[in-house]
Amino acid sequence: MTTSARACYNVSVMENLRTRRILAYLKKRKECSYGELMAHFGVSSATIHRDVASIARLDAVELVRGGLVYKGSPKDPAPVANYLDRQVSKRREKAAAAKKALSVIEEGDIIFLDSSTTVYELALLLMQAKIDHLTVITNSIPVMGLFRRFPSQWTMISLGGDYDPQLNALLGLLATEQLSRFNITKAFVSAFGLDDKAVTTNHERQIDMLKKVLAASDRRFLILDHTKFGRKGIYRIAARGSFDAIFSD
Repeated sequence: MTTSARACYNVSVMENLRTRRILAYLKKRKECSYGELMAHFGVSSATIHRDVASIARLDAVELVRGGLVYKGSPKDPAPVANYLDRQVSKRREKAAAAKKALSVIEEGDIIFLDSSTTVYELALLLMQAKIDHLTVITNSIPVMGLFRRFPSQWTMISLGGDYDPQLNALLGLLATEQLSRFNITKAFVSAFGLDDKAVTTNHERQIDMLKKVLAASDRRFLILDHTKFGRKGIYRIAARGSFDAIFSD
């Protein structure tokens, strides 16, 4: 894991832990000022305002002049299965599709792995791949966690950005801007659905990232299990025919 990759990973984890601790502190105190939170957690005004804004989106607190009041347990902002649930769902099928995708990865490739649980199965298979030189670029936190288990001579790069808990990934403007710096030989992505015309997702924040990745890649590969066929998500990622191959179980 590169120094920058480790830094991005650590920052995202720390911020997630801090917001949880802030929420626990508020639950105990019921109300407090921004100054009190800054002093207690040892962070700047900008940082505490950002953290509080994140918590407020979950309807856990009420923002008042000079501080905030605890309202109750945070609500799930969307009826989306959490990452761990998706990781174990249809895992055998995902692994079978990923095994087929592994066959197109070659010596010296610069690959992008997206934040889907299906592509994570490909990352797991890469640990046993007999490839001497490979560059792996990703915005997936779980894939970053595998960096230390990949061959030490590989180049591993993580994108920075805002942490998205539903996708367990880094997204946003910073991540998409970084993509413009890289040459990618092969991109591996998954999706919510695939019909006769398009590949789709239900994650709006993911769209800019995936479109940028596909545009920057020499070859594009879609990996998904058979349950995704015939489904249609809200947002269009790309035309079905824009992929070099589609791998499925």
